[in-house]
Amino acid sequence: MNREEVDRALARLGAERDAVEAALLALQDHPGRRLLEGAALSGRTEERWSVAAQGLTLLWALFDRYSEALASARAVRSRRNRLGGAELAELSELLGGAAVTVSGGQLPDLAGPGPARLVERISLDELMQRMNAWYATVLEVVNSADAVWSALPARIDLLLAELGRVQMLAVSVGVRPGTHPLGDDLAGLTEELTALRAEVLADPLTLWRPARVPAQRASDTPTGAGPFAPASGVVDTERFDRAGRALDSVRVELEGLLRLRDEAHERLQQVGDVLQRADATLAEARRARGEVLAKIAATEVPAVPGPASALRERIVLAVELQQSGQWHRLAPLLDLLEDAAAKELGRARQSLTEVAQPLALRAELRGRLEAYKAMAARLGLAEDPEVVERFEKARWLLWSAPCDLRAAAEAVNRFQQSLRPVQQEAARRTDGPVDRPVTGYQDERGA
Repeated sequence: MNREEVDRALARLGAERDAVEAALLALQDHPGRRLLEGAALSGRTEERWSVAAQGLTLLWALFDRYSEALASARAVRSRRNRLGGAELAELSELLGGAAVTVSGGQLPDLAGPGPARLVERISLDELMQRMNAWYATVLEVVNSADAVWSALPARIDLLLAELGRVQMLAVSVGVRPGTHPLGDDLAGLTEELTALRAEVLADPLTLWRPARVPAQRASDTPTGAGPFAPASGVVDTERFDRAGRALDSVRVELEGLLRLRDEAHERLQQVGDVLQRADATLAEARRARGEVLAKIAATEVPAVPGPASALRERIVLAVELQQSGQWHRLAPLLDLLEDAAAKELGRARQSLTEVAQPLALRAELRGRLEAYKAMAARLGLAEDPEVVERFEKARWLLWSAPCDLRAAAEAVNRFQQSLRPVQQEAARRTDGPVDRPVTGYQDERGA
């Protein structure tokens, strides 16, 4: 080296030495390192920190050797301003040659394992590269553990506190472990989160997912530069997130039970009201059936079903569950009661419709007969003997008891047919139907 090259090398190596010192001091104050030294570690974290902790001690020893070698070179350079050949040769050896003696056990071999050596002589650049490798190893462990500890324990504590509030809600609606699946789920979540918290505190590295393995990061780190950047990776929060989703699901179900507690009385009353309406409808169907049997001849009338006694027994059970506060058992029963009551009312209405159908048909025929009578009056046929005879025949059949609906329907049709010739003639004169509403009524009824 000439003098300018020596000065440039001293300046570069001095800057690297200052950067390493600043990085080591920062590492000493790193919160992750302090937590690792004070924690009761286990598993993967214990294994890796046992290596990294030794590496941190070795880093300071190697840094001292680096500083001593650099100080020796600076001492040679300060002897005189104009360096002679001997000084330049000595500085060339100190700055660029294998002039630093270190213990062989203190040097990680980046190229892989090799034969053991008690001592080794390397250059300052090689020593810097070795320090970078150790630093990357230590920093990987410290940063990874700190990332996990920063991300999970506080969140787990918050979720455990929320779990406690949900457990109090569960007790208020009668949900306890061993008596309801939701109680068992809450107990399982408590065990899961407690175990996860203990694992995070003792072995955080099991939950760290690095972007690349530490060896790859160290091997491509520039000498004397950026090994002090944080390691890249993510914290595995899948178990925590899964527990949070499960707790949310349990909370939603418990809130439903809480709403049920507030609404149960009103809903049971509504079920009772629906059943009362169903009973009233069945009573009306029975009265209608009696009337049909008395007033309509040759008609098969379906039987009217009785009240749903089994449903009323379930209502009694639901009231008992409400009074004893067993909301988790009342919830499915009340849903079933509401559905069954609605079906019971529909069954009663269907029965009334089927039973009263002959009466409805008789009323329809009576209405048609009165409409045709009014049409006959408009057509001037009110005094026609044939029309009057057919009207009286149909009227007698419809207003007699028991009423023969088949014969009455035929009589109404014959009375209508007696009006058609006059109606058709009037339609030809007026170029249209005489009475559109009646004609439409007839078409609609199929008469």
